[in-house]
Amino acid sequence: QVQLVESGGGLVQPGGSLRLSCAASGRIFSLSLMGWYRQAPGKQRELVAAMTSGSTTNYAESVKGRFTISRDNAKNTMYLQMNSLKPEDTAVYYCNVRRGPGLAMPGDYWGQGTQVTVSS
Repeated sequence: QVQLVESGGGLVQPGGSLRLSCAASGRIFSLSLMGWYRQAPGKQRELVAAMTSGSTTNYAESVKGRFTISRDNAKNTMYLQMNSLKPEDTAVYYCNVRRGPGLAMPGDYWGQGTQVTVSS
C-alpha cells in the first residue's frame, strides 16, 4: 500500500513563503497525475495545482504566478512552492497521486494533510 507523507506547513506572515513536500513510500510518480488540494474551514476541497506525467502543469486562478508544483522522481517526492502568501491561502493542504487501472499500484492516494496558516 502506498503512503504519502506531507511536511512543510506552518504559520507564515502575509507575503511570506513556504514549501510543502509530499514523500511517497513507493515509486509512483512516473505515469501518474499529481496534485495539491486545499480545504479551508467551511469550504469544499479545491484543486490548487496539478502536474501530469508529462510535466504539464495547471494552477487555480487564485494561485497562478505565486505557487509552483514540482516533483523529484528520484526522491519519490513532490513539492508545492508557495510565495507571496495571502491570508486567504490559509487551509489544510493535501497531496494527491492518481494512477490508472492499467498501471502497477493503481489507485487514488492522499496525504494526511498539512496546515498552512497565513496571518500577521
